[in-house]
Amino acid sequence: MDNRALSTVIEKLLSLSIVLLYISLLTTVLYGGALPEYRGAVGTELGERTLSEATSRVEQTVPPAGHWVDATRRVELPATIDGAAYSIRADNGTLVLDHPDADIGGRARPVLPERVGTLTGEWTSGRPLVVAVTGNRGNLTVRLGGSE
Repeated sequence: MDNRALSTVIEKLLSLSIVLLYISLLTTVLYGGALPEYRGAVGTELGERTLSEATSRVEQTVPPAGHWVDATRRVELPATIDGAAYSIRADNGTLVLDHPDADIGGRARPVLPERVGTLTGEWTSGRPLVVAVTGNRGNLTVRLGGSE
């Protein structure tokens, strides 16, 4: 009796089993550990960059010294961070990034001239964002807001 045909089938089944086992392990490792950690790190980094960009835009909107100031600048920021909406608000001269994920967020203080007396307002992601500077030479108000 000749059993050579059966050994080829068993070899193919063993090879297929090893490949399926490898793919299953790889999928489990990536989706169970590595990818969620990577996504979280990317979200945190994007939050930091967004806050830095917002701070920079606020600083750039304040014009050089003049008698009367009325300046507005449109600001482009990501619509979402890690798939969720966020907001940036002014709090005691500091910009605060609020996000549903506790790991994403932060505070940054814009470097503004002494003639800026007030920093107020809030930006909500997904809307057109503007920063407006108004006032006279000695007392400027910087306001975060949205444009219609």
